[in-house]
Amino acid sequence: MIYFNKINDNAFEVLDGQQRITSFGRFVTNKFSIVDENGKPQHFNSMAADKREKILQTKLLIYECEGTESEIKEWFRTINIAGVPLNNQELLNAVYSGPFVTLAKEEFSKSSNANINEWIRYISGSANRQEFLERALDWVSKGEIGDYMSRHRYDNNITELKTYFNSVIDWVSAVFIQWEMEMRGLEWGRLYETYRKQPYNPTVVLQEVNKLYADPYIKNRKGVFEFILGGSTDTKLLEVRVFDEATKKAVYATQTAEAKEKKISNCPLCALGHDSNKSTIWDIRDMDADHVTAWSKGGATDINNCQMLCKTHNRAKGNK
Repeated sequence: MIYFNKINDNAFEVLDGQQRITSFGRFVTNKFSIVDENGKPQHFNSMAADKREKILQTKLLIYECEGTESEIKEWFRTINIAGVPLNNQELLNAVYSGPFVTLAKEEFSKSSNANINEWIRYISGSANRQEFLERALDWVSKGEIGDYMSRHRYDNNITELKTYFNSVIDWVSAVFIQWEMEMRGLEWGRLYETYRKQPYNPTVVLQEVNKLYADPYIKNRKGVFEFILGGSTDTKLLEVRVFDEATKKAVYATQTAEAKEKKISNCPLCALGHDSNKSTIWDIRDMDADHVTAWSKGGATDINNCQMLCKTHNRAKGNK
């Protein structure tokens, strides 16, 4: 079963079934073999003549879809109900079919495109499911893919789309000269728009990446790249490992015992104050573990660099 979207009386575009058409074409032109009933691999030209003829004369079930954009959407939603769910970009390709989509698919939706080996380093997905095309459109349109496709539907070139996409890829590969697995699937379009005018020394950037990758306290390596681009200030991107419960309880017990002996608060910052909390003994549930020396300034996440602060002071301290 194959679905075509009727563009005009003389032109059709594949709505669903591109892989089926491609596979059939590749098989009958001897690009790959299949296993026959005897368990032997057979190319099309090595099959018996009657079998080849039967394959070539078999009628396919074809649907021609035409109508308003809303009608096409409804057609599209019913396709492959029992198979792989169709994604949003496939729907948009059908709704805004025309010369622009045809050219865009020619560039971004063919698995034979040699550039995919570079794109896959930064983009998750596959060409067949339109995910490279979707990312290119997302980047150039700043997230307004449908609006962009509507405005360019009848364009006879995709120059802006290709140029912008390549600019993002080139910028990323120039700033981060060593590829890491965690770079795949990041919001490179947003990062490009935010940081492309900032000067970066690729060698220094590489050193920073390696340093952060070697840090055992960093839980989120995907955040390393935006952290560096943003000036290495937003530690929330890295999800720096927090103190475990055993460490918290041990430090709390020590601080509380010393505070009771001195008749001061077990929150060191409350003890320095002049308000009613100067001598308050906080319950452990009302306190947070804090780095004495901030992680970003070289402080370790271990018992020797841990102090318990009341929640108010811990929030106020931040990264000071």
